[in-house]
Amino acid sequence: MDLTAPERLLWDAYPTGQQVVLGTDRPAGPLPDRTVRAEVVSRLLLGAGEQRPGHVPAVRLRGAYVTGRLDVSGGTVECELLLDHCVLEEEPDFSNAQTRQMRMSNCTMPGFDGGGLRADGFLSLSGSRIDGSVRLPRAQLAGGLRMNRTRVTETEPNRWAVFAGGTVVDAGAFLRDAEITGGLRLTGARMNGGLFMEGAALRNPGRIALDAQNIVVEDAAELSHGFTAEGMVRLRSGQVNGTLSFDRAGAMRNPGKVVLHLSHMQADELILTPDEPVEGVVTLVYSRIGVLLDRPDRWPAQLRLQGLVYESLRGGGVTERIDWVSRDVEGFRPQPYEQLAAWYRRDGNDHLARRALLAKQRARRRSLPPRSRAWGFLLDATVGYGYRPWLAAGWLAAVLTAGTVLFGIFPPNPLKQPAERPDFHSFVYTLDLLIPFGAFGQREAWDPAGWTQWLAYGLIACGWILATALIAGATRVLRPS
Repeated sequence: MDLTAPERLLWDAYPTGQQVVLGTDRPAGPLPDRTVRAEVVSRLLLGAGEQRPGHVPAVRLRGAYVTGRLDVSGGTVECELLLDHCVLEEEPDFSNAQTRQMRMSNCTMPGFDGGGLRADGFLSLSGSRIDGSVRLPRAQLAGGLRMNRTRVTETEPNRWAVFAGGTVVDAGAFLRDAEITGGLRLTGARMNGGLFMEGAALRNPGRIALDAQNIVVEDAAELSHGFTAEGMVRLRSGQVNGTLSFDRAGAMRNPGKVVLHLSHMQADELILTPDEPVEGVVTLVYSRIGVLLDRPDRWPAQLRLQGLVYESLRGGGVTERIDWVSRDVEGFRPQPYEQLAAWYRRDGNDHLARRALLAKQRARRRSLPPRSRAWGFLLDATVGYGYRPWLAAGWLAAVLTAGTVLFGIFPPNPLKQPAERPDFHSFVYTLDLLIPFGAFGQREAWDPAGWTQWLAYGLIACGWILATALIAGATRVLRPS
């Protein structure tokens, strides 16, 4: 085939892998001295060039304007590809190809199709600007994926900016400081070397910014240090065998909708300590977390924590934690309180566990109809639902003191002859009235008169109420969890 001067330079450099530099920046248009046809690049990648013993062939091109479609779909590429500061006129097609290492860094292109791509080395799109969709479904990248500082913009509402469902990346996926507008889809992907998105900005307002359902990540998933998201971040049913971190993340917003969908997932550690409060609903329903490290003041007002199980909890005091488990959008849910109390028990803080369980009873009471709340108010005031039994002792002491003083001033009338009745003691008499079953013989020997008769009735009623509350409280405390 007839070759232009730039194409001849590339063809002659292919056997030794020497880089051809047509410019140091991305060309603004198809200048004659910087234009290379995509057909020429494709033929070289598929082995049309001369092989030279003792050298490793490669296609390395810098500062070129590539016209036409770079298409090696279904083919086998035995050499490295490096396109640096190039402009690709059409979307390159590497679908179902078997390749070596590919670097298309600092380039401009209208998209990238790598569906089913199998690369023995890494695929790098770092620094590139892509006005379209990056497609990598079912790709297998042995050397990793690099999209650091990459800008991907997809304006069509029914297409993903980056579509990489089912992709397997063995040496880590790096999307640091990337800007992705239109959504990133990693459903069913496997990141064997970790997922690193520090400083990345995902924009898909009102829709899904990151869809990583059923993802498996080894080592770490870093959505941290400046990571931002406009739209939902969904890792439902994901598995992170390491740390899922939102440490020092920036704004994560999806007003009125779910912003962090982390339900049914597993993680050895979840760090949720962003620099800004999360805006939207966060759900951790039925997830299992090893260590949960967070800042309660960064959680939104609406949460879903039903079924969440964690082995260790770090950050925040008991007051903040009780407020945290009370924010369920569905109303009262007992399990988050029970899980919080179980953690405090394992940590050796039984008194904090009782506070959590008391808060659970009070929250439950607010969900009951008005008539059912009366008994709850009584249990709360008298013994704190059994978690504050000392309250009953306080009430008993107050009532006993009042009765002792009043009956000492206004003693009751005797019912028996002096020889048949015990001496009157206002303290013992009041105590005999408070005990549901008289034990000191004072109640049968003395009869209050006038208004003190109503005082006696009140003391008897208080005795029954306190005794019932104490029994109910003791039952709750002694009952096995």
